[in-house]
Amino acid sequence: MDASAPIRVEKLNHSYGKGALKKQILFDVSVEIHKGEIVIVTGPSGSGKTTMLTLVGALRSAQEGSVCILGKELLNAKPQTLEKVRRQIGFIFQQHNLLGALSALQNVELGIRASGKYPRSEHRERSQQMLNAVGLEDRMHHKPDQLSGGQRQRVAIARALVSEPAMLLADEPTASLDKDSGREVVERMKVLAKEHGTTILLVTHDNRILDIADRIIHLEDGCLSTFTDAVIANNRHMMEMLAANRQKQPVDKIVDELDEKQFRELLQDITEESQRFLEVTALANNVAFKSMIDRGLFAFTRKLALLLNAERSSLFLVEGNELVLKVAENLEEMGEIRFPVGSGIAGAVAQDGQAIRIDDAYADTRFNREVDKQTGFRTRSVLCLPVKNLEGQVFAVAQLLNRKDGQPFDDDDEKQFASFMQSFGVILETQRSLGAAD
Repeated sequence: MDASAPIRVEKLNHSYGKGALKKQILFDVSVEIHKGEIVIVTGPSGSGKTTMLTLVGALRSAQEGSVCILGKELLNAKPQTLEKVRRQIGFIFQQHNLLGALSALQNVELGIRASGKYPRSEHRERSQQMLNAVGLEDRMHHKPDQLSGGQRQRVAIARALVSEPAMLLADEPTASLDKDSGREVVERMKVLAKEHGTTILLVTHDNRILDIADRIIHLEDGCLSTFTDAVIANNRHMMEMLAANRQKQPVDKIVDELDEKQFRELLQDITEESQRFLEVTALANNVAFKSMIDRGLFAFTRKLALLLNAERSSLFLVEGNELVLKVAENLEEMGEIRFPVGSGIAGAVAQDGQAIRIDDAYADTRFNREVDKQTGFRTRSVLCLPVKNLEGQVFAVAQLLNRKDGQPFDDDDEKQFASFMQSFGVILETQRSLGAAD
């Protein structure tokens, strides 16, 4: 291990209780975290995350193994040593631990005073600046019982950050905050880490902030696991989403039974999880997650056709200079279909990145009638849209065929289809990313 690392934990074991009531919480935990590094710890409730945080923070004594924090060994350390280490650490816990008799400003001033880092003459100004930074400039003279839960959490965060500590330990720092406020807080932490070299160890269940981490580690049943295991654990609930309380129905049947509102909600849930997956797990190969996405592609594409009153739907993926038909009726019978980007209607959409709407397919020279001959289907109207990745490049093409009422697709159809595909594109990009990792 690197002797200069601010956090060095080796073979740490920890238990609560004695005799027959003794229960081991941590098992042989070893981890090293470097200066300026942001490490997120994930894992289910009761897995030992908070216990590990309090041991690293010198808030309780280590029982077995080595816990070396900011150059000080905490195993069997004297109270004075523990106190000296604690003064260099900023703490953010789920319980705000604010003093009710003091204002928000006075609570933050306590944080800077405890660090002993700055002259007393600077305490008030620095505390005001930090409260401004967390959006509480108009609440700094309010006492905790005059603040909402989220506002109290911001005060606690300001108190932890105000002295620019050498190390920051946070337990669910965004639990009481909305999306925008949570993002502001973690971005502030990120600046602290990168500009001031603050080492940050953060426990969270909030998938919205995983992207700030340099590393993610996973703690379950008291054991620390690898990055890949953490990825699988963080996405497990996504894989279970369709199966939970569905009597193990096939995914296509589940999707078919949803009304439009339920389908939109499901699509949004999976989109958000896919977005986190793309941001955090670009290098991981999660086979189970890929399998779920593969099984769902056909069901989702078909559901879009039903909601948009189309007879059929299809989906093409761009592979190099070719389009590959990925989802379509009778795909197994047709076998693999590939054709060059720029060829046919879908190929034109892939090349130009613009939607194409055709009222009479047989009157358009780009339409390939051989596909109809092969499938026995009679194409009348076509609505074809590009699906773009985060960089704005076309990586897939989605297509609807024939409105069921016999009318051609119109502007409203195109807008609604585009609305769905904007979310669906994130899921498709996840599938593509996972396929590339195989």
